[in-house]
Amino acid sequence: MPHFTSHQRAILLMIIAPTLWSIAGVLTRHLDSARGFELTFWRSFFSAIFVAGALMFQQGPGGVVRTVRAVGGLGILSGMMWCVMFVCFMFALTRTTVANTLIVMSVSPLLTAFLAWMVLKERIAQRTWLAIMAAFIGISWMFVNSMSEVGGQHLVGMLIASAVPVAAAVNLIAIKRAGHGVDLIPAVLLGSVFSAALMLPFAWPLQTSLHDIAILATLGFFQLGLPCMLMVRAMKHLSAPEVSLLALLEVLLGPLWAWMWAGEVPATETLIGGAVVIGALVFNELAPARARQFS
Repeated sequence: MPHFTSHQRAILLMIIAPTLWSIAGVLTRHLDSARGFELTFWRSFFSAIFVAGALMFQQGPGGVVRTVRAVGGLGILSGMMWCVMFVCFMFALTRTTVANTLIVMSVSPLLTAFLAWMVLKERIAQRTWLAIMAAFIGISWMFVNSMSEVGGQHLVGMLIASAVPVAAAVNLIAIKRAGHGVDLIPAVLLGSVFSAALMLPFAWPLQTSLHDIAILATLGFFQLGLPCMLMVRAMKHLSAPEVSLLALLEVLLGPLWAWMWAGEVPATETLIGGAVVIGALVFNELAPARARQFS
C-alpha cells in the first residue's frame, strides 16, 4: 500500500478486523452440536495455533518465546482481557440473541474514551465524542425491538456480555500504554491460551464432529486470531477511542451477514440504525481531512 499514509493503512486494518469479527454469528448458526464450553475451547485453541504460527513464521521458534517473555505486565493484562472477551462473548451468544449481545458491546467506545482521557490523558476530539454518541444512538435504534424482550435468560446473557466492553476498553488502554516499544501481538496468543486452558476442563470429553471442527478452525484462524493481530498493528497509528469506534463495524455487519447467509431479514430499524453508524464513522474519519483542506 505505497500510496497510503500510516494512518490510512491503520484505518484499513481496522476495517478488515471488525469485518472478520462479524462472521462469528453466521458461522455458529451452521454448527451441528458444538455449544458453550467446547465451542469456546476450540475457537480459542485454533486462534492460539494461528497466532503462534504467524509469530513463528516471522521470528522463528526462539523469537516467539522471547517476544512472549518481553510483553511484561501490560502484556499479561492484555492477554487476560483478550481471554475475558473470548469467553464472555461466546457464552453471551448461548444465552441471549446476537442483537442483545452486540448492543451491550456497543458501549465500548464510551468506556474507552473515558479511560483514555483518565489514564492516558488523551484529549478526545469533539467530533469523536459526537461520532461515539451518534453511533450508540444508531445501534440502539437497530436493536430497539430486541431490547424489548429482555428478561430471564436474556438478562443473564446480557450481564455476561457486559464484561466484553469493559475488557475491550481496558485492553485498548493497556496496548496504547505499552507504546511502540513493546509488541503486544503475543498478548493475543496469551489470551487464546488462557481461554483454551480455562475451558478445557469444562469441555472435556471433547465430542465435536469433524464438520464443527472445520467451522471452529475457520473461526479461530480468521474470525479471532487474524483480526485481533490486525487490531494490535492498527493501534500503533490510531487513538484508543478511534479504534473502538471503528470496531463498531462488527455490530453493523453481523446482522448483514445473517441476512445474506442465514435468511434473517433485517428490520427497518436495522437499516436506519446502520446508516447512522456508517455516517458517524465516515464523519469521524473525514472531518480532519476536510478541516486541513480548507485551513
